[in-house]
Amino acid sequence: MRFFGKKKNKVNNSTVSASSKVSNPTDPQNTIVTLRQSIVTQDKREEHVTRKIDQVTDEAKKKMAKGDKKGALFAMKRKKMFEKEIEKIQNVKMTLETQAMNLESAAQNATTFHAMAQGNQTMKKIRKDVGVEKVDDIMDEIKEEMELANEVNEALQSMDPFLTDEDELLEELQALEMADLDAELLAKPIASTPAAPSLLLPTVPDSKLLHMAQEEEEALKNLEAELVGL
Repeated sequence: MRFFGKKKNKVNNSTVSASSKVSNPTDPQNTIVTLRQSIVTQDKREEHVTRKIDQVTDEAKKKMAKGDKKGALFAMKRKKMFEKEIEKIQNVKMTLETQAMNLESAAQNATTFHAMAQGNQTMKKIRKDVGVEKVDDIMDEIKEEMELANEVNEALQSMDPFLTDEDELLEELQALEMADLDAELLAKPIASTPAAPSLLLPTVPDSKLLHMAQEEEEALKNLEAELVGL
């Protein structure tokens, strides 16, 4: 009986130790950690009680072999008691595991809820900071600034020292085009006119031409003689 009393005190001490580690019972994370630690503690207790069952089982077999029936029955009673303790430990572990899982799910839901609430508040703040009227005002200001920028650009362009009258430039451009056209016309070759058809003259025999030349020469001599006589 003294042995079981020690076990009971040990369980109480472990319970006190586990409860003292909880700094903030309302904090989900701390509570989950405490539950997991309690499950580990129950696993160790289960292993210890299982070894005790093996020991009393061997003890009962040995006493039965020696003929100590009373001692064997006492060992079997202790075995039954340890087995009931194992059942209690397993039930406690199941309860702790269920609580841990439910608490983890609730903590996750709470985190999701806070995130959604924070997102909602942020959206409200953005909508408050950036309203429809403010957007319209900003767009009007941007439009005015763009118009002012265009006016500044036009003013700067009007100060161009090379700016001349467009009519004068057009006349100069037309003169250049006419000059180019004249140059192209002069560069083209003049088409040759067809040759006039040659006239066919009657042929004269060479002897007749010689006789005519002699007659002309005699006529010139007679003319000269007459001029000298005068």
